[in-house]
Amino acid sequence: MADENNIGPAAVIEATDADAKTPAAKKQKPPQRQKTTFEPAQSASNATAAKSQATKRRSYSEQEKTGKLKLIETQVTEGKSTLKDAIKKVGISEQTYYNWKRTGMPVVHRNEKPVPAGDELADLVQLEKENQRLRKLLAEKLRSENSQLRKRLGLS
Repeated sequence: MADENNIGPAAVIEATDADAKTPAAKKQKPPQRQKTTFEPAQSASNATAAKSQATKRRSYSEQEKTGKLKLIETQVTEGKSTLKDAIKKVGISEQTYYNWKRTGMPVVHRNEKPVPAGDELADLVQLEKENQRLRKLLAEKLRSENSQLRKRLGLS
């Protein structure tokens, strides 16, 4: 039998288990300093004015929108400035410019083909007639084959 008063390796294991179960104290982070920026009084007022002007929403009439779009287009086509510079000069954002351009101009369908002139029109009419004739021939052929298959299968 084992001696109860024996404090050998088993006692050491129990002591290390007790130490492992107690949580270690977490490190405390020092409080962070607040950042201070020095701005002169004049530039601070300009910054607040710029913020209020940038966040202020303005609605433009359709005439103003088209006028600004035309002004931007003329500046760019004449080569006076780039698109981005022209948009900034007018006083709108790029996103606003593209939204106005998308909604203001009629949508051009890419599927539309230009109308042929003169001889091309006559050729087109002739091709359409031939196309109709060939479609009718194909339909008749398919009907006859379909009826022959039904007879062979005994469905009709």
